[in-house]
Amino acid sequence: MVFLDIWRSFRSLPLWVQIWVAGILVPVNSAALLFIFQPAGLWVAILAIGAMLPNIAIMLYERGLSKMMAWPHLLPWGILVLWLVFAMPEGSAAYGVYLWILLVVDALSLAFDFPDALKWFKGDRAVAGS
Repeated sequence: MVFLDIWRSFRSLPLWVQIWVAGILVPVNSAALLFIFQPAGLWVAILAIGAMLPNIAIMLYERGLSKMMAWPHLLPWGILVLWLVFAMPEGSAAYGVYLWILLVVDALSLAFDFPDALKWFKGDRAVAGS
């Protein structure tokens, strides 16, 4: 079953990666939905969540997680990080705190994603746990 294969692949990752992805990266980016009515909140949500959605198709196709999953993050989160650095929207205090957390999380993610995308490009196409 494909979902069991994906789960096994995810669980084969180092524990810190599992915590990073499931406990920080996905929740922080998904939380953008809570702020869609703030200034530019819809665009923040589109970039934050839009970078993650293609990974569902990649996981289903590959029946697990691979370095290919870094590619969909590069452009949307790259744009989002630069935007937040140079023109962070103003809104409620909670939104401001959220945007700073999002900036840090996505900048850190990109620091992992660029090398992973390059490794995938150079031929490292292994699916974790297989």
